Amino acid sequence: MSPPNKRIGPRHPGLGNAGFRAARWLSAQLFAAAGFHQLGSEFANQRMARVREKLQRGETVYLAGLGPPGTHNSGVALVEVTRANGPRLILNNEEERFSGNKHTTEYPRTSIDAMVATLRAMGRDIGNIDAWLTSWDYPTLAGTIARSVLEEVPQSLKLLRTTEAAGFDGRRLDQMTRTPKILAKQLGLPERVPLICLPHHDNHAWFSFASSPFADDGEPVAIAVLDGTGDKGSISLYVAENGAMRQLYCNDSMFDSLGAFYSVISSTQGGWTWLSSEGRYMGAAAWGDMNRASNPYYARLREVLDFGGDGEVRLNRALANWHCDPFEHPYKAPLIDILGEPLKPDQLWNPDAVLRVEDIEHRPDTQDRLDKAAATQLVFEDAMIHVVDHLLRLTGAQRLVLTGGVALNAVGNMRLLEHFDEAWFAQAQQRKARLHLWVPPTPGDPGVTIGAAWLLAHLAGAPRGAPMTHAFYCGLPPKERDIATALEAGDIASLRIGDISTPDGREAIADLMAFMVAQDGIIALYQGAAETGPRALGHRSIFANPCAPDARERLNERVKYREAIRPLAPMATLEAAREYFELQEGASDGNYNAYNYMVLTAHSKPPARAKIPAVIHADGTGRIQIVREQDDPLTYAYLKALGRRIGVEISVNTSFNVAGPIAQTPQQAIDTLRRSKGLDAVLLVADDGAVYAAWHGGERDSGRFTGWLSEWKQRR
Repeated sequence: MSPPNKRIGPRHPGLGNAGFRAARWLSAQLFAAAGFHQLGSEFANQRMARVREKLQRGETVYLAGLGPPGTHNSGVALVEVTRANGPRLILNNEEERFSGNKHTTEYPRTSIDAMVATLRAMGRDIGNIDAWLTSWDYPTLAGTIARSVLEEVPQSLKLLRTTEAAGFDGRRLDQMTRTPKILAKQLGLPERVPLICLPHHDNHAWFSFASSPFADDGEPVAIAVLDGTGDKGSISLYVAENGAMRQLYCNDSMFDSLGAFYSVISSTQGGWTWLSSEGRYMGAAAWGDMNRASNPYYARLREVLDFGGDGEVRLNRALANWHCDPFEHPYKAPLIDILGEPLKPDQLWNPDAVLRVEDIEHRPDTQDRLDKAAATQLVFEDAMIHVVDHLLRLTGAQRLVLTGGVALNAVGNMRLLEHFDEAWFAQAQQRKARLHLWVPPTPGDPGVTIGAAWLLAHLAGAPRGAPMTHAFYCGLPPKERDIATALEAGDIASLRIGDISTPDGREAIADLMAFMVAQDGIIALYQGAAETGPRALGHRSIFANPCAPDARERLNERVKYREAIRPLAPMATLEAAREYFELQEGASDGNYNAYNYMVLTAHSKPPARAKIPAVIHADGTGRIQIVREQDDPLTYAYLKALGRRIGVEISVNTSFNVAGPIAQTPQQAIDTLRRSKGLDAVLLVADDGAVYAAWHGGERDSGRFTGWLSEWKQRR
């Protein structure tokens, strides 16, 4: 079949632009009356001047970045700022962790309560917060929604009933617009709390650059924000030089979006809802035909996106329809001819509809569906490369910060490092270089709460701040009394097994953990503040033996109850990572900092598949995490002990959750143990170093943990 005629741009661009301007102006007036103030407004200028004056006097400033209701992953970040050191992240509380509702759009009440508790533990209080900031520019977002509807009327009127496609949950509109009043009531303040609106993509960009390991040495750093959507567009490009950042481009479109492309295809072909489908589909792609020359869907699917000049990526509206109806009728006839009918919303999560790699031998269409996943990933990678190619040529940079929700595609990130090699730089920039890449641990929307505070600190004249080295900022470490309360359940057995407040105590607990895992036990570690961002990195993790060939099957089937297409991640010391994986030189900044957060895959070396099969995916890669002793002493000690036990300082690491967000509180940890029949034990570490073990009690007690504990004690 010949390619269909392309219709790249919107149907009524002039009407859309006029609607954007009108809606943005009107919304600015209404939002200001409700307590939301844009940058450049009188209130924002006055508040920023006050922050600047305090910093110049050498005082400490506290800023709160709010991910308010209506947008997914609501929460709050608290940042401390000084003239000497710039911003320092104290916490980034994600409401989903406290509420148990994944990707929640609700008002972040519990996150804010936890932030207040942290402030008071520091000897501060809410009166010390100098500015409250939002992670979206709401008047601009309102204008963008208006433009998206008007430029495709009348077909796009359905968007008014499905505002989730705009990254906004319309059910929370009333709650969102009343946030200044709700916040004041929660905090016991007499007047509403004014909020300064920070541009969404600017938040992504500045925080991700400022927290990167790239030095301020006069050389440019390119920044690409690739998103589902922001408040103005879905692709924004920046350059940072000499401590300042400027925007080079924004595509001013909600649907000319790599994130929307991947979300729609992965959901309607994979069988999961948005925000749950993308990672699963990326995992499924490895089981399909990842060769552009032989994949039966790649060439035709590539027509869905138009690769224009100056790095533009536009949606081909002759094939796609998600700019008008993203859920019920997202495909036009030519795309149905390529991929088949899309799954309907009422089919998502239906076991008969979701893509299951284990069905290859039983369902004749499974390999076809996997090839479609591979084609989607290949087209997505083409688009990433197209955008970054233009950005690097435009800026002359060899260093790239990649952020936005799209940057969670760890395979695509690896492809960038492979594509922009010495040969590319020799041809494009006439110099000897290669791409150096960094992705933050929170490239998605949980990171823009931090970004709002870091950006305002920058605009007020604060220095850049220190690079990030870990992501343990969600909530407070658990109190021993809270652990004890959670362990009172009659169906859970528990025991205090040690203390990690001394080096000897820490080494003993680490060795016990390694001993159990070496016996093919599956254990969870719950310690300290939780990770912010989507990956468990050692504070809310489940560990297993990477050398066990059946570990992936056991974890997916009996512990996590999830699809077999999902890979397991290798957690490693730097030495072990170098031994078993091809670490890219382009990710070597900050002593391979880019590999700290499971946002970048790496090809395994030949011995890896035989030695550590559990953490090698179908395509021979692993989404690696390197652990540093200074950032996580207990997990690092566990990996060293595991090396002594099994001969490799690598562990299976997957998030400590079952059908919900990562466990945040001790009670949630015990609830997760209760739901997971294949989990042998959970080790809970209190803030004073006390360590408790919990396991299934009563009739569910397998005896495995007590047997291992007894044997370990006898052998020591």
